Amino acid sequence: MEERLNFKAILVEESASIRTVKLNRPERRNAMTPEMQMELIAALEDAAASDSRVVVLAGAGEAFCSGLDLSELQAMQDKSAAEHRVDAERVARLFLALYELPMPTIAAVRGTAIACGAGLATICDFTVATPAAKFGFTEARIGFVPALVSAFLALQIGDKRSRDLLLTGRLLDADEAWRMGLVSEIVAPEELTQRVRELADVLIANSPQSLRFTKRLMAAQNSIWLNAAIVEAIKANTQSRETADFREGITAFLEKRKPVWSK
Repeated sequence: MEERLNFKAILVEESASIRTVKLNRPERRNAMTPEMQMELIAALEDAAASDSRVVVLAGAGEAFCSGLDLSELQAMQDKSAAEHRVDAERVARLFLALYELPMPTIAAVRGTAIACGAGLATICDFTVATPAAKFGFTEARIGFVPALVSAFLALQIGDKRSRDLLLTGRLLDADEAWRMGLVSEIVAPEELTQRVRELADVLIANSPQSLRFTKRLMAAQNSIWLNAAIVEAIKANTQSRETADFREGITAFLEKRKPVWSK
């Protein structure tokens, strides 16, 4: 497998027209940082301009992505509204880069995929998971708003189910995620890599121009609604981070106690 680009927080490799982008902070359960987000955007933009036929998104170690890194939570308490908006715009750019990628995408999920990590795992065209995989949009538990992911989630599973997951913040096992349509298939851990390769081979056997036009068409069909939803999501994300509940949620999480919410 040929290594493509040199990053710090991710690995990018290519073999037989399959571009693999791997979150590579296993010691932190691949927790997300702004640096990782920017590297993922760069890797996806590079893939979009390449001759790769399929992009696989995976996580190193025992987790796909455990959400935002603890150090980022600590830093958020001192950010301005303008800085929070920049953060939201960067996540929007990442999700759109993945959603609009011209070639098919496959998420290979083992372990947890939480918050932003759940977004990455489920925005892919195919999500192949192991039985022990867990998914969750848990932002409400700590006073965050799952704003940006809500737009993509609603497209996939509809309004009612999205409200369930976003308002409760509960975790789903792989089986429930499959029943909801967030997971394409469930395979044994030792079969995950092989199954992803088999699926990639099926896609590679199809017309690359047909797949690109199909993906472009499907993105265009949703673009008016999705672009408007993202504008509102960025606004909601920025405004919510000025609230007392946001500050209390972070403080309680860092102090390992139950939050006391405002009335």
